[in-house]
Amino acid sequence: MSTNPADTMPFSKLVGVKIIDASKESVTGKLTVRDDLCTTGGIMHGGAIMAFADALGAVGAVLTLPEGAAGTTTVESKTNFLGAARKASTVIGIARPVKTGSRLSVWQTDIRTEDNKPIALVIQTQLVL
Repeated sequence: MSTNPADTMPFSKLVGVKIIDASKESVTGKLTVRDDLCTTGGIMHGGAIMAFADALGAVGAVLTLPEGAAGTTTVESKTNFLGAARKASTVIGIARPVKTGSRLSVWQTDIRTEDNKPIALVIQTQLVL
């Protein structure tokens, strides 16, 4: 069995999401920007950025599920694109809970380059199943 929580989500494993640290207070992950995650000009595709953030928020949502809950699913996600991540770079994401409750949790994910340049700010809502 994998020790990377993102590997339990097949698409996140395919994308290459690596969880560095995970707790109820924050989830930190990294992703290497490969050629197949890029758009024209070797820039990380917006969908890859969103998928990375979604994986981090999902891991956090699972960690904060109320007792007896079956799981969680994303019901809303909003992304502000703030900068570009280039091919062969690594992006770091930190997801933090805005609110966790019995029916919903809201997570904010800050994605930056390794040298701390902002790439995106994502807010997602997870429904408790």
